Amino acid sequence: MKEGSVLAGCGVWMLLWVEICLAEQAKPIPSSLRPYPRQNMTIWYEVDPAWPNRAPELAWGQTPGVAVDSKNRVWVFTRSKPPVQVYDVSGKYLFGWGEELIKSAHQIRFDRQGHVWLVDVGNHAVFQCTQEGKVLRILGTPGQPGEDQTHFNQPTDVVITPKGDIFVTDGYGNSRVVHFDAQGQFVKAWGKLGTGPGEFSLVHSIDVDSQGRLYVADRNNVRIQVFDQDGKFLAEWRNLLVPWTVRIDQKDRIWTCGSSPMVWRPEDEVLGCPPKDQLVMCLDTTGKLLQLWTFPKGEDGKEKPGELNWVHSLAWDSQGNLYLVDIIGQRAQKFLRRE
Repeated sequence: MKEGSVLAGCGVWMLLWVEICLAEQAKPIPSSLRPYPRQNMTIWYEVDPAWPNRAPELAWGQTPGVAVDSKNRVWVFTRSKPPVQVYDVSGKYLFGWGEELIKSAHQIRFDRQGHVWLVDVGNHAVFQCTQEGKVLRILGTPGQPGEDQTHFNQPTDVVITPKGDIFVTDGYGNSRVVHFDAQGQFVKAWGKLGTGPGEFSLVHSIDVDSQGRLYVADRNNVRIQVFDQDGKFLAEWRNLLVPWTVRIDQKDRIWTCGSSPMVWRPEDEVLGCPPKDQLVMCLDTTGKLLQLWTFPKGEDGKEKPGELNWVHSLAWDSQGNLYLVDIIGQRAQKFLRRE
């Protein structure tokens, strides 16, 4: 047989082999593998695009704080007027206040008596108020930054224990946790700038569990640190997320929001701004991950419902629905719990 004939024959067989392979690939998956049960086995969250029903004159700026009170009312703390805005769970606007009080909103909390605590990062102060906006107590010296018993430097968060002790994370300008007693008297402060146990780099949020342990979001260090109320270091949870806020529910589950772990970039002033993604985690008191849900990161100025852009804080209502607020997205959103 001539060489050309051999090559031609090989070519024919190669074409036949390709046709056989393509035919095999085109065959349907055996019916024994289908159908899979179309049942969701995870808890998930679906945005409520109609929440809230906000009038055009109620502007939102950068929105760093949110909390839900005992009446299931949603308190939004925004860098706009009024800075404190209150909605019901259906999205109806109820009332607002704080124009003459707040310079730059950061976090909002409630104590067990129902008083509102406002952390003003621009005013270097923490205000305890009635729900009608009357100031009951001021920690720090408004308008004056510092690092002593009566001054903060851009504080970030506050938590009030069941016994009334007050802990403030202080914050952007300082790197410490400050402890006051129930009468508002200075007790002690701990922490310094650094990366070791008990040191902080942008100490950004704090909460307390039923056993009195304090959980601190050490944002630039990509960790949550755990302390007793004397400031003794107990544990750290590294490399889970860049934590922007920590909040603890009645079952001692630690909820935190932020972004996946990131490294410093040349242009970063603080780590992870802008973040590469957006997420919410739920952990137990040992740091074990119980739940994770990610959200699409919105494009600046073009954010769609359900997207987040620099998520800053979170809260939940009695039905487990999440309320998330963000800085660049400049809004609060309600996410319906599904399972």
